[in-house]
Amino acid sequence: MDILQATNPEEEKIFEQFQLLLNDYLNSNHRKKVDLITKAFKFAYNAHRGVKRRSGEPYIMHPLAVARICCAEIGLGSTSICSALLHDVIEDTEFTVEDIRNNFNDRIASIVEGLTKISGGIFGENASTQTENFRRLLLTMSEDIRVILIKMADRLHNMRTLSALSPSKQYKIAGETMYLYAPLAHRLGLNRIKTELEELSFKYEHPEAYEQITHKLAITAESRKALYYSFIEPVKHELDKLDLKYYIKERVKTAYSIWKKMTTKNIRFEEIYDLLAVRIIFDSPDIEDEKEMLALEKKQCWDIYSTITNIYKPHPDRLRDWVNNPKANGYQALHTTVMGFTGDWIEVQIRSTRMHSIAERGFAAHWKYKLGEIEEDNELNHWILTIKEILESPEPNTLDVLDTIKMNLFSSEIFVFTPKGEIKTLAQGATALDFAFEVHSELGYRCIGAKVNHQLVPMSHVLKSGDQVEILTSENQTPRYEWLKFVTTGKAHSKIKARFRRDNRETIKKGEELLNEFFNKYHLTADADNVQVLLTNCNCINKEELLMKLGTGELTLNNAEAELFKKDNQNLLVKYWKLTFGSKNSKQEKEKGKEKEKGKENKTIDLKSTHRLTEESVLNEYHLSDCCQPIPGDAVLGFVAQNGIIHVHKRQCPIAMRLKSSYGDRIVSAEWATHKKLSFAVEIEITGLDTVGTINQITRIVSDEFSVNINKLNFESKDGVFRGSMTVYVHDVESLNHLCNKISKLKNIKSVTRVERQNKLMGVEE
Repeated sequence: MDILQATNPEEEKIFEQFQLLLNDYLNSNHRKKVDLITKAFKFAYNAHRGVKRRSGEPYIMHPLAVARICCAEIGLGSTSICSALLHDVIEDTEFTVEDIRNNFNDRIASIVEGLTKISGGIFGENASTQTENFRRLLLTMSEDIRVILIKMADRLHNMRTLSALSPSKQYKIAGETMYLYAPLAHRLGLNRIKTELEELSFKYEHPEAYEQITHKLAITAESRKALYYSFIEPVKHELDKLDLKYYIKERVKTAYSIWKKMTTKNIRFEEIYDLLAVRIIFDSPDIEDEKEMLALEKKQCWDIYSTITNIYKPHPDRLRDWVNNPKANGYQALHTTVMGFTGDWIEVQIRSTRMHSIAERGFAAHWKYKLGEIEEDNELNHWILTIKEILESPEPNTLDVLDTIKMNLFSSEIFVFTPKGEIKTLAQGATALDFAFEVHSELGYRCIGAKVNHQLVPMSHVLKSGDQVEILTSENQTPRYEWLKFVTTGKAHSKIKARFRRDNRETIKKGEELLNEFFNKYHLTADADNVQVLLTNCNCINKEELLMKLGTGELTLNNAEAELFKKDNQNLLVKYWKLTFGSKNSKQEKEKGKEKEKGKENKTIDLKSTHRLTEESVLNEYHLSDCCQPIPGDAVLGFVAQNGIIHVHKRQCPIAMRLKSSYGDRIVSAEWATHKKLSFAVEIEITGLDTVGTINQITRIVSDEFSVNINKLNFESKDGVFRGSMTVYVHDVESLNHLCNKISKLKNIKSVTRVERQNKLMGVEE
């Protein structure tokens, strides 16, 4: 019997989804290979027959959904659709890659095999420290870019159905998605997918903040609509004179982007003035000659720009020409920010339908898919080759390799010139030394400085777009560890570290022996957590620097360092609070935990859903992390260290993001049970007009009305405006908010915000 003849409601639902997939495919520009896609669906349907997802729906619905994303949202063709339908067959059923090859073809089999290899890697259930799997994930991009594109579609569907999992699983998956998948989507030009991955990750990691921001966006929607229509009316009137086919649409800033701006700049929702952007999309010229078409396309972009700036005044520093200088992921558009008649700054994005397609679906989707062959003269291919170069000098530590790759994933670009006028694309914030390594590794190793625009500068000089850079070298120069403090590109980082490991192998080996002797002498485990304690205390960038200092005798470890690991030095303050672990699904989590082998390294924490901690249990199991300094009321999670102590981090803490990416199975959900017995040190920043008595009023509110102790006070005044910071002791976030609100109501106070600790690991996007 043909399986496409439904015999029950469940099959009807499955076949309906398959028909929608075919409709998506038939509406695309690809060659019509319906028979091949149908064959792949039947194969996958039979292979997964009877298997259910955690949500209770038939498993085949997942490959179908992934295939639809590949087709409709990324624009891939029949080979990718078939591979998406079959992507879990080898891993989850008795079929082999040879079965795929015999029933289909070598290319589909190769892609499915590539997807199977990476499915259990750094993003799998047992992902801790599996560096090699992550390398394999990235190396597949140079073999066939479709492997990573299908993997991206797979992750997007998993995020869309994340509600079926327990909170701890949600934190793990959302964390690794935000840390690696969203930046990877950004780099591949999959803007729409990147945006949705960020939004979904934010929704699960910070549900309260997500709800608050979406609620405020809904409340202000009508006023934004009115602003949008009043803004575009004169624009449409003038554009109609240009004889262009075009359409205009509004783009509202996402909840995640708003939250990120609020937290990084310490501002309120009401202080964000770029919620609305206007996108003008015109039909690409219908000209066969590609050069003529591109030239006319650029001219039309500037014609539209000229029309808009004749109506509204442009911001002089907010013109972004990505038409002549596309981003590394292929993105092209002309951006400008203009002042509307109402006094609001509004960003305008100008692009053709061709540019829009690349912006939404990604430049990778437009490549010619010939296995092993990708256009050479392409910024994205250049980036992939850079990643391969980094992987040739692998890091010994998983977190290091993730950080190095992340440097190359999520950064805005600048364009700089060699002395001969050749353009080089670098990450925003790149230094002259980064540029040297971009040109050639040996140039980087020998660098002693640079000339930027014919002016002598140090190698740490931060470059700007348009700079012309000449690197100065010396045969006697050798790399130094302090270089790692100011290089920003993954390539420079990996090259410097690789050179140190090569040149200092014996010294590092001696340092490793001394470190192990120290741990053995004081009966400590040589795990990553304990090494991190020493790195912080000894002011070392990474483990290699620590080993180098030990090996050369610059540093010795003795009783003073051993004192750092005594229980009495753990955070004594935590004895006054409790954590609530788990949720409705905590029983299921505990049952799974009981099934784990006792000898496993990663411990399962078996706690009651409401657990009031004694002083003894807190000292043995819990520690408030110094990196983000959480206080009651902050959204937090727990990370189970190898010594059994649970480190509590804010959910948005960059360190926590790293941990979720590599040690997801050691993440536990945590909630505060707040009370008023304990005070926590928090820094707040205050700005306002410098008038007589203002500082006195602030301190009176803090000390008298709120009975809060002030630990540190620092105020500066310039040109009638003061800016100051104060460290105060509060019980929780609620108390802090009450205090900030009270101070903000004083006359002449402009802003009062909590200072959040920042970290270089956070991705930066313009």
